Amino acid sequence: MKKIALVLGLLGLSALANAADPLNGTVWKTIDDKTKQPKAMVKFTEQSNGTLTASIQSVLTKGEENACTKCEGPYHNKSLKGLTIVKGLKNVGGNSYENGSILDPQTGKTYKLKGNLTEGGKKLELRGFIGVSALGRNQTWIRAN
Repeated sequence: MKKIALVLGLLGLSALANAADPLNGTVWKTIDDKTKQPKAMVKFTEQSNGTLTASIQSVLTKGEENACTKCEGPYHNKSLKGLTIVKGLKNVGGNSYENGSILDPQTGKTYKLKGNLTEGGKKLELRGFIGVSALGRNQTWIRAN
């Protein structure tokens, strides 16, 4: 009986250790930090290495859904729908995320990214920056699901 309890306990701990990140599978409405208008619906997916990516599911701004014209490399002139804009985001404890990057389809530039889940997971406060965090922009995304 003790062996069964020990095995079940270890299995439970193992399941917790491998539990998906709270952002995995969630969909967010991105809000432009300048216009304060909704821009797109973005879905997070956890990768096998434990990092998160986020891809555009739909574009909410008319006339901007067609292509990433200012993007470089493999993203140039690609449709925004399905475009991966967040890569490498890692949970560093609790509701904090760091070490990611985010692509701004309007400028074609990629920025370092960090963020925090707030308001019980209803909002995602993100900071995109170049070099040091003080040189960056904030966005608040609102959970859609």
